Amino acid sequence: MPIVISSVRIPAGEDTGAAVEKALSLLPVSRRQVRETYVMKTSLDARRREHMTLVCSVGVELGDAGLEERVAARAGNSQVVYKPRERLEVRFGNRKLRERPVIIGFGPAGMFAALLLARHGYRPVIYERGCEVERRVEAVERFWKTGELSENTNVQFGEGGAGTFSDGKLTTRISDSRCHFVLEELVSHGAPAEISKKAKPHIGTDKLRDVVKQIRQEIISLGGEIHFEKSLTGIDCRGGRLHALLIDNQPVQAQAAVLAIGHSARDTFFSLMEAGVFFEPKAFSVGVRIEHLQSEIDKALFGDYAGSPMVGVGEYQLSYRKGDRGVYTFCMCPGGTVVPAASQRDTVVTNGMSEFARDRENANAALVVSVDREDFGYRPQDPIAFQERLEKAAFRLGGGNYRAPVQTVGRFLEHKPGADFGRVEPSYALGVTPASLDELLPPAVTSLMREGLLQMDRRLRGFAASDAVLTGVETRTSSPVRITRGDQLESISVSGLYPCGEGAGYAGGIMSAAVDGIRVAQEIMGRYAPFV
Repeated sequence: MPIVISSVRIPAGEDTGAAVEKALSLLPVSRRQVRETYVMKTSLDARRREHMTLVCSVGVELGDAGLEERVAARAGNSQVVYKPRERLEVRFGNRKLRERPVIIGFGPAGMFAALLLARHGYRPVIYERGCEVERRVEAVERFWKTGELSENTNVQFGEGGAGTFSDGKLTTRISDSRCHFVLEELVSHGAPAEISKKAKPHIGTDKLRDVVKQIRQEIISLGGEIHFEKSLTGIDCRGGRLHALLIDNQPVQAQAAVLAIGHSARDTFFSLMEAGVFFEPKAFSVGVRIEHLQSEIDKALFGDYAGSPMVGVGEYQLSYRKGDRGVYTFCMCPGGTVVPAASQRDTVVTNGMSEFARDRENANAALVVSVDREDFGYRPQDPIAFQERLEKAAFRLGGGNYRAPVQTVGRFLEHKPGADFGRVEPSYALGVTPASLDELLPPAVTSLMREGLLQMDRRLRGFAASDAVLTGVETRTSSPVRITRGDQLESISVSGLYPCGEGAGYAGGIMSAAVDGIRVAQEIMGRYAPFV
């Protein structure tokens, strides 16, 4: 998207082609020089109901980077910005690798680290505790239908990582040129081409599964190896340097290892702590999933234009802060479902998921409150234990067999247990049990959730509707620990070990995790020569 023209306003109801025409009128360029145009983002400005406008961002490509930069400069308009596509920088070191680099985990971080290393002759060896995506889908769907949980292949573990069973959002708060590389690679491996042009791209769980498979196939074709159903059970360190990894208790020699284990690998966290790897606790958030009818969200956002392809499906991001603690919505899934996401027996964990079409009846999002060391303790084991206590309590409160505890918003606000189901039918696959969330979550969390619901309802009418459904518990918003690393991205306690992605505490979503995997791969390549 080399030239972006933002804040292009047209009357609500007009075709977005009018926005493209208006954007082009701001550029000192002839139409024959324009190679491609597209609308990247639309939002409805409904502050004046009698004069509602559609606000668009438009991308314009001329096919010549130098010309695009000159045209944007000559436009002399703050709405017009040149955004160059930066090439991914790759440098090669000269140190010799005795063994091929190893990657633990094949989520976005491990996958993109492996792809970059494989393309440049390093022939990485990848170990993933879960199954390949085809078998993983079968295992997850079996759990959702029967309650038969695999602790190694589930929504959290397996090829593609936790993001494979999500909305597949590709937005991120980070500003990094590597983001464009990630989007290009996803498209080249089968993702819809529009994701490289949209301001808020998403891929959908159904599309993402095929992309993951194609990336795996390329890595293998370039000399990489991927071993599924293999877990990291420990490491062998000598003199502060990595000597070997224990894969299912069997030693694998390793000089450089990327640790991309994800935010839910608690057994691996504990094994690494016992081996002397330095961890620190970090803040994260806990709460519930909130569900509304998608049509009601659309009406609140778009009024009479709800359902129009001009504005698309409604999304929201809400927050409220009180003192040092905040409550906010996270991972909003338009037209999606609340899914069982446990990775340990006798626990209940929720997550949200949408397919590319986002055409299910309900909208859902995490409604979560930040927690820190004062809530769970100061040792790295403490936040993990805090999560686990909540998940086991949710299992008990749900009545067993992975049913989830629920409470409707009206009853929750009135401190009344149970649920008065109305328009919103819970979508959690394994069934729900009306309960009191005050028996599940700490008082500091439920108190701020109640305040937040009322404050958010002022910004999004109907957010605190009495029949909206709260499903517990949401605990996997981010990693509860950080595996601290230094300037060269190695663990500060074990040289040669590269903590990476969400599980290491350095990412928060598909895009940022993939970017971190690329960054770590670049660091390894900058130090070592390709493996021969």
